[in-house]
Amino acid sequence: MISENLKKPLACWRGKERYNGGTVECLTIIFESGGCSWARCRMCSYRHERYQAQSCDELARHLHAQLGWVLSQFALDEFSMIKIFTSGSFFDPQEVPPVFRSEVAQAFRGKIVIAESRPEYIVPDTVEGFVADLDNGTHATPLYCAIGLETTSDQIREKCINKGFTYVDFNRAVAAAHGAGAGVKAYLLFKPLFLTESEAIADMRLSFDGLAGHVEMVSMNPCTVQKRTELEVYWRQGAYRPPYLWSVLALLKDAPFEVTCDPLGSGKKRGPHNCGTCDYEITRGIRDYSLTADRDLIGALLDTDCPCKSEWEYVLAREQPYCMPLTR
Repeated sequence: MISENLKKPLACWRGKERYNGGTVECLTIIFESGGCSWARCRMCSYRHERYQAQSCDELARHLHAQLGWVLSQFALDEFSMIKIFTSGSFFDPQEVPPVFRSEVAQAFRGKIVIAESRPEYIVPDTVEGFVADLDNGTHATPLYCAIGLETTSDQIREKCINKGFTYVDFNRAVAAAHGAGAGVKAYLLFKPLFLTESEAIADMRLSFDGLAGHVEMVSMNPCTVQKRTELEVYWRQGAYRPPYLWSVLALLKDAPFEVTCDPLGSGKKRGPHNCGTCDYEITRGIRDYSLTADRDLIGALLDTDCPCKSEWEYVLAREQPYCMPLTR
């Protein structure tokens, strides 16, 4: 099974994830794949991470070597959940050859697998085949198809993110996944380009309402300014500010269901941040909440006394699309 020439994936780490009202040990893997077929999202730098293979067989060998590295470094019996990411879509046959997908399913048989993909690649035959290789009867739902929906608004997804698919496309993928015995995890992007802080909050609340009862998991990702992206160009020109952590707290407190959130780059100028003084404690609390779903913790953090809260409230009340951002 393990290749003699092992290669470390782009990233791989262990952690905990909330699942079914508790927490499980999770291994997260980001494979270097053939690259995203779309590669046009305004905020995404992962499109630059791709392996330039001369053939499908070469790409499969490259991915096989990465899986071999994972299996050589981690004892799988220590994990209940495996999260799989690539540069784009795990179920895209051009990015991840089907022979390697089957290898992954067999390697992680009996685990809960969350695999990210664009909706156009979530089709019944593909998902059914993966579930058949993965499922050994241990879990009622062995696979969750993770989709970067970002927002339920087609206008925002097209104009602010340039995602390249519609809400109808997403719903079709949800139906295909459910029909094939898989669950769905939706990723939502908080505060994409061109939105004011208050517009972004309103959009996220509408997205929560739209997803209620339709998917099994929802994760909210506060936007971070990644390098070599269109978003970075605007940010450098002073035309974009990442979201306030106060806004993240307000959304988590009022969400109609459990929403996980891991604010990457939190407290830094490129990531979601407040003033710098209160950022660490709030970030730690948000991550704790993602494992415990303790709304009282979020409420207590939202009641934190910090001078920058008045700045946030001013921005919510006064910021307009034609003069933003008001702060950095």
